Amino acid sequence: MEIHGTSLRICVDDLDAAIPVYEKLTGAEAHRFTTGPVSVAAVGPFFLMSGPEGHLEVLRKIAATIAVADVDEALADLGAVGAEIIAGPQSTPAGRNVVARHPDGAVFEYVDRAPVARP
Repeated sequence: MEIHGTSLRICVDDLDAAIPVYEKLTGAEAHRFTTGPVSVAAVGPFFLMSGPEGHLEVLRKIAATIAVADVDEALADLGAVGAEIIAGPQSTPAGRNVVARHPDGAVFEYVDRAPVARP
């Protein structure tokens, strides 16, 4: 699988207060979107997330987001090493994703930038 980069996932209480801090640290502008009840801001290599505690508890278990060229290719490679697919593949505002638990127990989200089909 071709890996393009990784993003760290950070759960915050106040997204509006956190964004300027990370914009200053990275020199990047925040790109905001929502996924279900969770508000997300992508700022440089960080995904800042805020929302209901029950949803954040699940998101905290994912160590990082890994950008890949193709989620289907990632699925094949993950299967070859014995990873367990926890969620997906599915379409998201950023592309398609899949969440997998590696044989060592580490959990990662893999996401590609494939265009999301619009009705």
